[in-house]
Amino acid sequence: HRLTAILAEGLRQLHHAVPTASFFDTITVHTGGHTQDIHAAARSQSVNLRLIDDGSVGVALDETSTRADVEALWSIFAVGKPLPAFAALEASAEEKIPAALARSSAYLTHPVFNSHHSETQMLRYLRALADKDLALDRSMIPLGSCTMKLNATTEMIPVTWPEFGSLHPFAPLNQAQGYQQLVADLEQMLCVCTGYDAVSLQPNAGSQGEYAGLLAIRAYHQSCGEGQRNICLIPSSAHGTNPATAHMAGMQVVVVQCDEQGNVNVADLRAKADQHAKDLAALMITYPSTHGVFEEAIGEICEIVHAHGGQVYIDGANMNAMVGLCAPGTFGGDVSHLNLHKTFCIPHGGGGPGVGPIGVKAHLAPFLPGHRMLENGIAPVSAAPWGSASILPITWAYITLMGAQGLRQASQVAILNANYIMHRLAPHYPVLYSGSDGLVAHEGIIDLRPLKDKTGITVEDVAKRLIDYGFHAPTMSFPVAGTLMIEPTESESKQELDRFCDAMIAIREEIRAVENGDIKAEQTALRHAPHTSQDLTDEWSRVYSREQAVFPLKSLRQDKYWPPVGRIDNVYGDRNLVCSCPPMSDYE
Repeated sequence: HRLTAILAEGLRQLHHAVPTASFFDTITVHTGGHTQDIHAAARSQSVNLRLIDDGSVGVALDETSTRADVEALWSIFAVGKPLPAFAALEASAEEKIPAALARSSAYLTHPVFNSHHSETQMLRYLRALADKDLALDRSMIPLGSCTMKLNATTEMIPVTWPEFGSLHPFAPLNQAQGYQQLVADLEQMLCVCTGYDAVSLQPNAGSQGEYAGLLAIRAYHQSCGEGQRNICLIPSSAHGTNPATAHMAGMQVVVVQCDEQGNVNVADLRAKADQHAKDLAALMITYPSTHGVFEEAIGEICEIVHAHGGQVYIDGANMNAMVGLCAPGTFGGDVSHLNLHKTFCIPHGGGGPGVGPIGVKAHLAPFLPGHRMLENGIAPVSAAPWGSASILPITWAYITLMGAQGLRQASQVAILNANYIMHRLAPHYPVLYSGSDGLVAHEGIIDLRPLKDKTGITVEDVAKRLIDYGFHAPTMSFPVAGTLMIEPTESESKQELDRFCDAMIAIREEIRAVENGDIKAEQTALRHAPHTSQDLTDEWSRVYSREQAVFPLKSLRQDKYWPPVGRIDNVYGDRNLVCSCPPMSDYE
């Protein structure tokens, strides 16, 4: 802020109007007829100023800026005039943050911000945090529908390179030729993977990709003079974001029922397509479905929608079961979003960043998200023209390293791994859905509802108990309440799959003890899980042994994950918020 205040005063001395009266680090400068000359002078010195209009520019400084940077900027704006005296302005320049907005309270007072004064201390603090976490570097994370798989170091390292990470999203394109090649390469790679004709990398998330896809469909219908089309058919097996996205895009949702095997009920789809033929805009369908099965009638489903004037949006959340095997653009899809932060190896979870591009057939290409830095398209869905561009090298490297054969094999192994788990668990837990051949896709759902009815043991009990066995729980109660959806991905070895299956089978034996009347549900290790190291040292009054609590399998003695906290009542915590902010009396 101090440097920006000095910069502004110096620019005024150079007879440039700076209308920004209050600021922190960004100002606008009126440059009149000198605007283009100033931009040219700036770029000759490797400086980019913000393009506002023909008579003004924007300037922003940050914590890396120096006195030399300020003087360089003055020289750009001087147009031959003598430069201001930095020392004099440093002594006289006033702060431009209004007094009413200036912070008076203390900040960063928590010990974590002032306890680590060396790299050694910091590393040990980070290690302590990592030890509390149950992450991919410790075990499989079998979250169904989330594709938590290997993010190879080779793919991740380029993100740290300043050539990718330090380029401004609005840098002039003639300074970003490497990025343009990266983007063009990746768009072509994704077209080949999906069977679509064009791709936009702008959306920052899968949900945003859904939104962009439906906006493209709406714009297409409007261009055909059929702007009244606003009905979106969505199977009951869909991702929860699908109906939310349809509503945001101004569409009315009509739910299509599924059959007992988890597939779309084609008769119900046909009836509702007939009913809404004049207003049918789109079908949103996930393939393979969120039920973990390939829709065997997917071709017929797409034909029905097209015959009634609608477009088919195929949710690409489960694309990791398709790459190299089948392509949505070839079996009837008009548009799909992809999760590069899942299928294509960008790390997934923790809030981002993500990339949710959309692929479209040629007739929808003119309606991809636009931007002032792009030549065409509709309104943008992200602030930057290529979204989270700095993490695109991960996917570029992944596809390049894998090649067509490797990508196909990854899909095959993902499907194989899921079916191996389901077949091992089938004698112990009901598998809710499967195809006509008894197989699942890349994920499967085991049904715990019958066991709950018999024993009172819930899906949450099993999820908590898995922590004692060193596993993050699978997806719980989605898409069906009382179930676990398991996705091992292609990253896991048979040894890890067996370790997980052994844990689930051992848990089933603990449930069987309740079935047989050997122990009450509320007395079991399942109900008290997870068990912390402190539990072992406290007075022990439970009917099962300490060993059963923390070492239910002998293999755990060699590599034990200790959960940092015990049982938490998730629902109570969600419904009874605890405010950690100061009371209102502190502000009186």
